[in-house]
Amino acid sequence: DVLEFNQVVIFVKSIQRCAALSQLLVEQNFPAIAIHRGMAQEERLSRYQQFKDFQRRIMVATNLFGRGMDIERVNIVFNYDMPEDSDTYLHRVARAGRFGTKGLAITFVSDETDAKTLNEVQDRFEVNVAELPDEIDISSYIEQSR
Repeated sequence: DVLEFNQVVIFVKSIQRCAALSQLLVEQNFPAIAIHRGMAQEERLSRYQQFKDFQRRIMVATNLFGRGMDIERVNIVFNYDMPEDSDTYLHRVARAGRFGTKGLAITFVSDETDAKTLNEVQDRFEVNVAELPDEIDISSYIEQSR
């Protein structure tokens, strides 16, 4: 029921889903912001800066944000929609736990196509992506204060 986080990036497959999910989160009092290719470059940069400056803790994004954007405080990435291939999956989940910190990636698998993509990820990168447990140990994705 509760997942503590510093900052979260939630990846979706379309501009429409990005806007709708971001709006839903805001309506539920979550500090979310959307970023996608349908926005003017100036608006995207402004939103990116707000997120980077920790003014917002949740970013809903399309693949636009999947590569080359490094935010130190992001420790959880959700693939709300499964990416189309293993390369995109790798770039998305690599947004969590940057700069030598811990991170957590959660991917929703909703159909056989998603399951096939996840199997390709596991085979290609020789990893086992486990099913989400009932409880997640906070120390597995957040650095504990000493």
